[in-house]
Amino acid sequence: QVHVVESGGGLVQAGSSLRLSCAASGRTFSSYAMGWFRQAPGKEREFVVAITWSGGSTNYADSVKGRFTISRDNAKNTVYLQMNSLKPEDTAVYYCAAGRELTTRHRQYDYWGQGTQVTVSS
Repeated sequence: QVHVVESGGGLVQAGSSLRLSCAASGRTFSSYAMGWFRQAPGKEREFVVAITWSGGSTNYADSVKGRFTISRDNAKNTVYLQMNSLKPEDTAVYYCAAGRELTTRHRQYDYWGQGTQVTVSS
């Protein structure tokens, strides 16, 4: 079992940066792929980025490539999402999730956090 808690969201201006953190509990954290998803009001949950358990492979949504960077520190049971050059369309609740494999499909992730709000003003 893995319990995840996101933090680091906030209100920023377009062009700014934020770093989200996802702290996980559970001895098996290092065996899970970790993903970030987001959901804007009235829209479906959207894949953002995912990373394998080792950190050796990542997969980014086209909309965030070159602006967002995912990383993980298994010693600290934490995954990070560095978001640069933020745009108003990045506004959403961001969720961290743990799953058995690196995938873009949110239904294949087993454990989810409560989410953290990111708001980007123009």
